[in-house]
Amino acid sequence: MSSNSEWSEIAQRRVVAKTTHASFPQLKYPSLRDAGLKDPVQWLAGKSMDDGAEGLWRIHDKLYDLTKFIKLHPGGEEWLELTKGTDITEAFESHHLNPAAEKILTQYYIKDAKTPRNSPFTFKEDGFYKTLKKVVFEELKKIPKDGTKTTDRITDGLLISLLISSTMSCWVVNNILVKMWDFRISHVLSHHLYTNTLLDLDITELEPFLLLHPRKDKPFYAKLGPIIELFFFPFYFLISFSKRIICIFLRKGFFKKHFRWHDALGLTLPIWMWITTGTPVLQVIATWLSINCIGSFIFTSIAVSASHHHPDVIKDGDQPRSETPDWGMHQIEALLDRKDVNNNVFAVITLFGDHALHHMFPTLDHGILRHLRPIFIEICEKFQANYQVSTQFQLVLGQIKETMRTEFKTIKQRYT
Repeated sequence: MSSNSEWSEIAQRRVVAKTTHASFPQLKYPSLRDAGLKDPVQWLAGKSMDDGAEGLWRIHDKLYDLTKFIKLHPGGEEWLELTKGTDITEAFESHHLNPAAEKILTQYYIKDAKTPRNSPFTFKEDGFYKTLKKVVFEELKKIPKDGTKTTDRITDGLLISLLISSTMSCWVVNNILVKMWDFRISHVLSHHLYTNTLLDLDITELEPFLLLHPRKDKPFYAKLGPIIELFFFPFYFLISFSKRIICIFLRKGFFKKHFRWHDALGLTLPIWMWITTGTPVLQVIATWLSINCIGSFIFTSIAVSASHHHPDVIKDGDQPRSETPDWGMHQIEALLDRKDVNNNVFAVITLFGDHALHHMFPTLDHGILRHLRPIFIEICEKFQANYQVSTQFQLVLGQIKETMRTEFKTIKQRYT
């Protein structure tokens, strides 16, 4: 095990060279990471350059042609349309608990990949994640069928409250400008699968305003993170929306390829406000934008202090337990759960609670996740996973410290 100073020197050389990840030197530095708008489409383009998928879909070390399966995909066509030409190993493993998915996949096999995966994560059959996945699949059969009723009522209630409050021109939380399509890429396909690595677009998109990876050469304003957040977070939704509009003019065929009919759902709220109140259009637009700015501030503030940004979790530059970690073990290393949030169903839904289980099984309703806690803890203990819990207050403080952190941490430092 490297000493603190030895690891710091090694990590710093890798950071300066920008040819590999600092924590995982076998991986190529992500193409297009530091260029352009840092938007979801650019992230996918860079990933396709590095994944060795040859225009197909890569899962582990095999290439598949899923073209004929796109319209049959139970999760919807867009997931496969978006990921063509990339490695979808992590997405496939974490989104398909039923072993039947692997059997279906064999029908579309084309050939073996020519290059090693540009991902450090493993999915060994006797490893932590695959073991947990098998146990959870069986446990789901025992969970009551009405396990999601509470979460359904809460989300329905929030929607009704939004519509009523917007009619009354109240300031309510609404992230309608954050395109669901963008969120699918930046959060689901990037952050959820490559948490706290250089491939985590949720971190990349915040740069250069917030620098959450530890770096010795952080600019002076890094120490002003809490102040910068007050001015940046209200406009985060608008910035993301503006990027999509700009891409229409900068990238040929962007509108036709990346816009769908359901994009119009983003206009539901202002149209509803206009119809139900008879308020002049300009006033409706002004109110709608104000709602989005307030919603943006609340949503982004919650998101950055939810679980991942704290000095005790791994980031690029910190020493990993292994350079080829089990995917599930890395997820645990990259977050802190919050015991005060996990005890309340409403808080779990609105504050990204049960975060470890949510990352392990992102397709499961939060009403189901709470039933899986005992099994999850049992498997963590069996594999000696570094599962840690904290509080929301400590995560808020930790996120502020993380924006200022310049030193890389060794395994020993993170575990003590």
